[in-house]
Amino acid sequence: MPTAPNALLDLPPFPATGYADVADRLAALLGTKNDVLLVQGEAIVALEAVAASLGQPGLHAINIVTSPYGLMFSSWLRRAGTTVIDVIAEPGLPIAVDAVKAALDGNPQAGLLALVHAESASGILNPLEDIVALARGRGLLTVVDAVASAGGHALDVDALGLDVVVTGPQKSLGGSPGLSTIALSPAAWVLADHPATPAGSILSLLDHRRLWLATGRGVLPGMPSALEFWALAAALDRVEAETLPALIARHVRAADATRLGLAALGLAPWVAPEHASNLVTAALLPDHLTASQVLAAAGDAPGLSAGVGSIAERLVRLNHTGPNAAFEQVLANVVALGGALSALGAEADLGAAARAVAAAYGRE
Repeated sequence: MPTAPNALLDLPPFPATGYADVADRLAALLGTKNDVLLVQGEAIVALEAVAASLGQPGLHAINIVTSPYGLMFSSWLRRAGTTVIDVIAEPGLPIAVDAVKAALDGNPQAGLLALVHAESASGILNPLEDIVALARGRGLLTVVDAVASAGGHALDVDALGLDVVVTGPQKSLGGSPGLSTIALSPAAWVLADHPATPAGSILSLLDHRRLWLATGRGVLPGMPSALEFWALAAALDRVEAETLPALIARHVRAADATRLGLAALGLAPWVAPEHASNLVTAALLPDHLTASQVLAAAGDAPGLSAGVGSIAERLVRLNHTGPNAAFEQVLANVVALGGALSALGAEADLGAAARAVAAAYGRE
């Protein structure tokens, strides 16, 4: 007996002409005329493909580490034969521009610089513009992990002169995590075309160029997931209806309102606003409390989480990314955190915090 139709299982095929259209729409959001590849996999696959394809013996790279993702990228570059100089920030903090300049001064042979723009792991924002200016002034090819930042922060790829930018729809763009994208400049393609580059692999950028770009950007090789591509197209529909400037402004307001709510609770932000991401705000906890205690008291509120790595117990992250960059979620995050602090015996004025968030949204 046939079963009833299911909206998730009985999807129409994604149109062959739709892949190029999606790539062009993503390129417009990123402000680039460079080639945009569509990778069938979460953004970690795209990041590994970049490292595997660009990395090679004889290449020297400056790799900025502000989270575990930076360390992973470093390991992939080394596996490909690259000599990597890791510039490691203080735990949970953005990289200092002076540290990057010192690494560049000490390694004039470097040909590539890689960094993450915004870190959801700690709620920090790296000084992308200043770092890229240093790298471009010395002729280095730049690789930027913008998975979190695209849509939540201004990111004009061509104006900045970025060579490789990896993005994904699951953060600020409010989409599904099953796909990712790579934008590559002509200079990046030159670097990727070397004898040791992967072939016959999902990690091969040259295979993507040969099998999709060179064939007219029709159907992607392999078996594309209609579900993921329909979801990506729907996410782009929402972003375009809202407009990218409005989406970024919504994230800015959510971050500002969260910081005001935290201040009313008597909490300090993990980093100053100029170094903070618009996607996640990290609150520094009182010395006598740990993130595990606070999250347990908050009843595992979905918008709250601990930090990552050695700073995990020192802070609580408040998520206001994508659809969560809205008054209701920001208020719920701040109130949940304040309620947990009160339950643990810390002073926390929930009324003042709620009023501060409301005021930031014009809802006094």
